[in-house]
Amino acid sequence: IVLVAPAALGAAPEPDLRTIGMFCDISEEKIAEVIYAMLYLNESNKIEKKAENKRPIDFYLSTYGGSADDMFALYDIMRTIRSETEIHTLGLGKVMSAGVLLLAAGTKGKRRIAKNCRVMIHSVAAGNHGNLQDLTNELEAISDLQKMYINCLVAETNMSKSDIKEMLDRNVNVYLSAEEAVKFGIADIIV
Repeated sequence: IVLVAPAALGAAPEPDLRTIGMFCDISEEKIAEVIYAMLYLNESNKIEKKAENKRPIDFYLSTYGGSADDMFALYDIMRTIRSETEIHTLGLGKVMSAGVLLLAAGTKGKRRIAKNCRVMIHSVAAGNHGNLQDLTNELEAISDLQKMYINCLVAETNMSKSDIKEMLDRNVNVYLSAEEAVKFGIADIIV
């Protein structure tokens, strides 16, 4: 995460960066840092009275994925913030699993993907053990999580529920090129 403080009195001005980077697995600790940074940058925009002085947040993303619960925490914050502050996402290297929804959650028209970025979508994965009642309960919870993920992707992309289910029903990791990510509405622009 990069946040630059204003220059000290009399010092040379530093660039006023509004950039957040996530180049790791999606975990509670990292998502907390990203959420705090996004909230801070959004609040700094609220201080500006003139609309032309409000500036977007640049969110750079390269991840193999990670925790679905933490992905949803950041996704919900992004949905809230982007109504006040544009979020310009940029997928680099790899945007996989839980990262796909985060890339797609940027402000429509401002979601970029690098030409050589690989995108991967797959079904929700979990590993559980215990008695039959616990496993049955966990299976229902995982099924609900998958439905939430599908519904959010439908809301953020050009894909329908049947498009996504068809991909997930292959029971393999589905890899997409940058061109395919734009075609499906996960991103808007190839850079």
